[in-house]
Amino acid sequence: MSAQVPAKRRVLAEGAHLRLMVANGWEFVQRPKITGIVVIVGTTKLGSLVLVTQWREPVGAYVVEWPAGLAGDVPGDEEEALEAAARRELFEETGFKAETMKAMIRGPLNPGISDEMVTFYRARGMVRAAAGGGRGAERIRTHVVPVSWLFEWLEDMEEKGYLVDPKVYAGTYCLRQEMDMWMHD
Repeated sequence: MSAQVPAKRRVLAEGAHLRLMVANGWEFVQRPKITGIVVIVGTTKLGSLVLVTQWREPVGAYVVEWPAGLAGDVPGDEEEALEAAARRELFEETGFKAETMKAMIRGPLNPGISDEMVTFYRARGMVRAAAGGGRGAERIRTHVVPVSWLFEWLEDMEEKGYLVDPKVYAGTYCLRQEMDMWMHD
């Protein structure tokens, strides 16, 4: 199978943060003012997970998520490294700092509609250093959840009307793989 030559991309519309594109009759979205997206899958020094909830206007609901954010979106720091963005977003959203931060997996976030790439980071040894809560009007709530209670806690949150971002399950799968490897060494 031969690789297809990329089609000429054309801008259909542009807003403050998003650009609607078309190529080969396929419409998709770009976020031109970022260099990537980071998701932080972290554990505290006591082994609990740190998750967040926040209102997401596109789905009209509060969503349970890993701390996450954009790289390169801060004016004056457009070339921000992904790991630096992961550390910054973790602190802004949760008030936690991590002893170590390591990239785990990288891939397309939603390839049917966007060209965005997401990198999951594994944060270890996290300790609270500030209140968190996000920037501006974000109003992010931090939740420290023991690993053994995660799925029960997620069910409870869904019963309360929260949506759970599937990246929570993807990150949990990566953690489980890590623990399985550690247990079999």
